[in-house]
Amino acid sequence: MIHRATGNLGAGMILLILAVVGMLSAGQVLFKYSAGSLDFARPATFLSLPLLSALVMYGVATFSWLLVLSRVPLNVAFPFYGLVFLLVPLLSWGILKEPLSMSTMVGSLVIAAGVVITAIGGRA
Repeated sequence: MIHRATGNLGAGMILLILAVVGMLSAGQVLFKYSAGSLDFARPATFLSLPLLSALVMYGVATFSWLLVLSRVPLNVAFPFYGLVFLLVPLLSWGILKEPLSMSTMVGSLVIAAGVVITAIGGRA
């Protein structure tokens, strides 16, 4: 039997979804930061604090996402994942000093607009 979440997309659920998006975005930056010091010939390098922090963050995000999905329909909650495509480039630019192109910025804003449209529709 498939459980259908029928809950409303209230402020608390939006905050939880945004927390998941934030954790996933921060986790990606930590993964990238960790990748620079990984040596596959030396397994001990996989015990770095940034990598372990990213893995824990992803675990917490996964359980939080399950909570969201138990209360909100997937077709309403999932579009918020698009915000990761806005946050990760901004965080990688600000923290890792990676370049941020105009096309990435424009594309990210289009995705963010889609998320806003979905959120407004999900609250109706």
